[in-house]
Amino acid sequence: MNLLYGLAYILAAPALGGLTVGLDRIITARMQGRVGPPLLQPFYDVAKLFEKEKAVVARSQNLFVLAYVVFMAFTGMLFFSGGDFLLVIFALTLSHIFLVLGAYSANSPYSFIGAERELIQIMAFEPMILLAASGMYLVTKSFYISDIVRTQVPLVLLLPGLFLGLLYVLPIKLRKSPFDLSTSHHAHQEIVKGITTEFSGSTLGRVEIAHWYETVLLLGFVYLFFSFNPLLALIAVALTYVLELFIDNNYTRFKWALALKSAWLVALVLGMGNIALLWYYMKGL
Repeated sequence: MNLLYGLAYILAAPALGGLTVGLDRIITARMQGRVGPPLLQPFYDVAKLFEKEKAVVARSQNLFVLAYVVFMAFTGMLFFSGGDFLLVIFALTLSHIFLVLGAYSANSPYSFIGAERELIQIMAFEPMILLAASGMYLVTKSFYISDIVRTQVPLVLLLPGLFLGLLYVLPIKLRKSPFDLSTSHHAHQEIVKGITTEFSGSTLGRVEIAHWYETVLLLGFVYLFFSFNPLLALIAVALTYVLELFIDNNYTRFKWALALKSAWLVALVLGMGNIALLWYYMKGL
């Protein structure tokens, strides 16, 4: 069954991710007093990208972007098939490294700066998600997603600091304000788009599909905190995404130094603090 869940992710995640992005655009438009595009607009955009003439600055870009998509899909499959959480985090980081290499392969200052900022964002996100995995291990005695998702212990009540910390760093991977430093999926960065500046046509289309895969994966991280009640977990996932949209539309972009320092500070205070209190509590038992 775990393998079937992983295969289902491979097939269904692009559709679910694309629909989520479509809802993202509609809700964002409503928050800004606009009508917004139709729900299926992300699929129309990607289809149009694949119809465009193939043009790359460096041939290696295609290889790196393909590796980015494959490893992103593999990361999600590993997660939804109940694999090791630490291996999921490693594979997620590796997939973004391939995107960074694709940006570095183009001789463009905007692409280069975008790649540098993507590395900074990886450094900002990693500590919090590693602490979240460690906290779940303390409660469930396992790093395997299959064990964590089956636990009847309300993780969100035992790991509130880690959950709040995850909410803080989640916009980094969703590429939303205040952490849309390396690139963005909104119109205000369409001309100079950071790490994806030199990607076009089908190459850029693959990057968008990888983003759909990642969106579903990230929402899966949120689901784990509420997995003791599947219905509540789905509601929490939906509310979390709406909250991220609210933050995206009400906060300006941080500078890279502030983004890095604030993410590490949150990981230290909320993450390490929560784990220390949990360890002390469990030791007392």
